[in-house]
Amino acid sequence: MNAFSHDLHVPAPAAVAPPPPATRRAPRQRLSPGRPARYGSLLGPALLLFYWTVLSITGWLDPRTLPAPWTAITTGYDLIREGRLQANLAVSAWRAMTGLGFGVAIGTALALLSGLSLLGGYVIDGLVQIKRGVPILALIPFMILWLGIGETMKITLIATAVFVPVYINTHNALRAIDIRHVELAETIGLTRWQFIRHVVVPGSLPGFLTGLRFGVTSSWLALVVVEQLNATSGIGYMVTLARNYAQTDVMLVGLVIYALLGFGSDALVRRLERHLLSWRRSFGR
Repeated sequence: MNAFSHDLHVPAPAAVAPPPPATRRAPRQRLSPGRPARYGSLLGPALLLFYWTVLSITGWLDPRTLPAPWTAITTGYDLIREGRLQANLAVSAWRAMTGLGFGVAIGTALALLSGLSLLGGYVIDGLVQIKRGVPILALIPFMILWLGIGETMKITLIATAVFVPVYINTHNALRAIDIRHVELAETIGLTRWQFIRHVVVPGSLPGFLTGLRFGVTSSWLALVVVEQLNATSGIGYMVTLARNYAQTDVMLVGLVIYALLGFGSDALVRRLERHLLSWRRSFGR
């Protein structure tokens, strides 16, 4: 044996690391509508603006019929500089929000009375369904006769248009609460207030938010109508005055303002809906 053999140390073979486990991909959902994009809801309005711009540049749209988008921008800037646009917009927003507040409160209260009581349902639901079948325009002559032509009539008409969708969707959500939840609440001895807080409110919230989305849209639609009736301020008054003088650019600004108000308010309600119903998985998420 070699004299230096005791000084030699043969290194042990290095341990071979096991191969990393293969990453498992989440199964692709073939029936899903797809992954939501952050600003995907702006795609439709962006396409509409794009086609409008292209048709205006190429001359397919007569500016006397529908002015170009840049005309709305320049005219809107002039109206803001004169102070007319912001003053009329403030009045219109106050009317719409006041009517919306009254309509939501009335619709929610009637839905609770009708949805939690059979007697309330017998009395209230039939009357609301009758109102649902009567067009809002048919009520205008009676509203003027009863309340006059002032702000009270305008706000009442907006509230009337708002409370119907809020009531219907909230009432349907209340009646769709699982009976097992009601039986469980009775078994564990919940009080009436605890039942409303822990069962009724969570169960009716999706329907209420759906009704709120329709109600917000209805408030702006009703505002367009009431501001054509002997109004002396508001976006509708500005549009009516421009129509009398054939100012299509000012009419276009009013139309764009109504569109932006409707789209923006609906986006706010949808954001609120995603926040309050974050626990619920849905098909579109």
